[in-house]
Parts: sequence; C-alpha cells; structure tokens
Amino acid sequence: MSHFAVIAPGFYSHFQALQTLSGELLDRGHRVTFFQQADTRHWLTDPRIGFRALGAGSHPPGSLERQLRRAANPGSPLGLRRVIRDLCDSTAMLCAELPAALAGEGIDAMLCDQMEAAGGLVAEGLGLPFISVACALPINREPKLPLPVMPFAYATDERSQRIYDGSRQVHDWFMRPLRDVLHQASKQLSIPPRDGVHHYLSPLAQISQTTDSFDFPRQHRPAHFHAVGPLRALSSETSGDWPIEADRPFVFASLGTMQGGRLGMFKQIAKACRRIDAQLLIAHCGRLTSAQEQTLQRQGATWVTDFAPQQWALQQADAVVTHGGLNTVMDAILARTPMLVMPIAFDQPGVAARVNYSGAGVSVNRRAGASTISRHLQGLLAHPPEPLNWLAADIHTAGGVTRAASIVEVAIRSGQPVWTGEVI
Repeated sequence: MSHFAVIAPGFYSHFQALQTLSGELLDRGHRVTFFQQADTRHWLTDPRIGFRALGAGSHPPGSLERQLRRAANPGSPLGLRRVIRDLCDSTAMLCAELPAALAGEGIDAMLCDQMEAAGGLVAEGLGLPFISVACALPINREPKLPLPVMPFAYATDERSQRIYDGSRQVHDWFMRPLRDVLHQASKQLSIPPRDGVHHYLSPLAQISQTTDSFDFPRQHRPAHFHAVGPLRALSSETSGDWPIEADRPFVFASLGTMQGGRLGMFKQIAKACRRIDAQLLIAHCGRLTSAQEQTLQRQGATWVTDFAPQQWALQQADAVVTHGGLNTVMDAILARTPMLVMPIAFDQPGVAARVNYSGAGVSVNRRAGASTISRHLQGLLAHPPEPLNWLAADIHTAGGVTRAASIVEVAIRSGQPVWTGEVI
C-alpha cells in the first residue's frame, strides 16, 4: 500500500474534493497526509487523514483568513495583484518546505491539485510519481478555447479567437510573478523551468471533476486525461426543516463559503423572488450577521441561514442562484435543478459560460438588479428538463470518486500513463 501526499491550495472546496478522494484511497488500505499551512487543518473531518503543517514562519496560524478575504474581494487591479502575491507566497513556501517534509513522512506518491504547481514541481524534482487533480475547471490549455477564468462563450469565428488570444496574453502578464517563483523553484530542484502552472501537470494521469458534456469541445486533450465527474462520497445529509409550500416556486441561493458575505447581491436576489412570489432560502455560510439576515428577510427572503444541507436544498428547489462554484454547479446538475449563475471570481466566469453552453441554465452579471434576476428566474421555472437530464446521466456514468481512485492506483502501481477510456 502507498502513502500519498496531498498538495492543494488553501481553499475549502479544493480540500473537500481531495478529502473525498483520500477517503476512498484510505478505504482501500492506503495512507494519506495533507501538507499545507496550519489554518487549513480544520477543513479535514476524516480522522484517518494525516496532516503536516508547513509555513510556520511565513504562514503562521491566523493568517489564512486574511488571504481568503483578499481572494474573495480583490477589488481593483492593485487588489488583484495582492491576491496573486498571496498565491506566489504560498507556492514559494511549499516549494521550499515540501522536499524535507515529504522525506520525513516517507511519501511514496502525490496527489496534486492543478491550481497549486508546487505539487507537481516538487514531485518531479524528487522523482516521485504524482497525479494531477482538477478540483476547479481544468487548466489544460487549448489554442482555440478561452482560459477557464475568462467569461467568453464558445465560438470558432476569427473575432472570438482574437479575443481569446488577447485575454491569454493579459492573463499571463498578470501572472508573471508566479512564473518567476516557479522558475526559481525549478532551478533549485534541477528541473527545466517552464512558463505557467499548466506545464507542471502529471505525465501519468490527470483527473477532472468535470464531464465531457459539461465543457467546451476539446480537440487536444491529453491522452491520459480522465473526466470522472464530481468527487463525492455517498450523501449522509439530513433533510432541511424549512416548511416549503408545494404550490409556490422555491429558490435556493448560495454564493459559497468565500462569497457568502455579499449582502448587496443577496438583497437583489431577495427582491427578485418577492417580485415573482417565490419562496427563497439563502445560505450565507456564516458570512452575515443576524441583523443582516433580518434585512434580507425584510427584502423578500423567506428563510436565511448560515448553512443548509445543500444537496437536499437543490433537490427541493425549482431553481438555484449560485456564484458558479464548480462543486455547487455539479451538485445542481445531479439534482436536475436549473441555475442562474452570477460569477464573481476565479474560474466562476468560465463555469458560467459552460452552464450557458450546456443548457443547464443562464448567467447574468453579479451586479444585476432585481428586475433582471426575476426575469431570468421566471424563465428557469419553465426550463426544459432534457439538458439537465442528459448532463446528470453523463455524471452518473463518469465514475466519480471510485473511478478516480482506481486511476490513481493503476498509475502508481504501473508507473505508466493511464490512457483515457482504459478500463479500470
């Protein structure tokens, strides 16, 4: 049996997906240890998972919350640069401290989140086998597709291709500080430096939480890329206790763990639901005060809570308003609940574009007012079921966490690439 190291950026949703995959590997007799700054430890709820805290000097306890606040609301270009600097600092810390930490734990192989290049970089430098996991939209680049962080619709015309090319240049200019960190770490680990996080992915297997049906058409996907669908364990959620009326539309709204404090957006959603006489449950993930909860109820929300059993809420809802986090979107597809996506940051604009493309719902600007939101919600209440039925069926056959764990085992055991479509 193998001892796996898990390397992920300090974001809750990424830890949750990789914790689920880790749980499946633990059930098969393997060992798993996460390596990150101390503040991330409380996200791990499976007591079988090990944890090694890093960055005691650069990322001491109590520092993560400030980083997450900046990431949730970068504001100006200067704020965006600060977020990028946070990413650089985390990657630099991992590159510096992982080699000794991995050796001390007797690690055999690594599971590396695509968004944290330190994992693949260090694994290659140490000669350790590793698997890349895309917990967000895959960062694998294709010349005729927009980057996952961009809001552009899929198109093949010349004008769209020029826009894609220009946006890639702007993105890469902003990310130059991270490129410099990766170049320096590559030299220290005696591996060839490369430009961009997407050049530090596994040659053995790359696993994605998406499915083929929930993506733009890819023509140059790696032969060892596996779209397995959401990494989820069997749900043990309890039912909610909100008294939903069967004869009125029910809308569920959540902006995720990082964006749940956006009171202004929730106000517009509440006003929109009042306009169409819809019941509204808002889950703000502990980001609002009790006074703010009461404000939203006065604006039109039926219920406001910190957390709701999400899979249950999505199954009950006639429509969901979401920021476009990939986990929420995939859960909504499984529940066959049409989505109104209001993307805010990271890969959410790209997720929103794929929601539009796949027919799973529609997207609007996060600054949209109540009239726009209510109009789109009314359309979603009459949304045809066929696109969501097709997307959900694709998820059910993609294999999920069970297939992902099998791919990991075969790749590590054989030391050879696991090809797409290979029977596991």
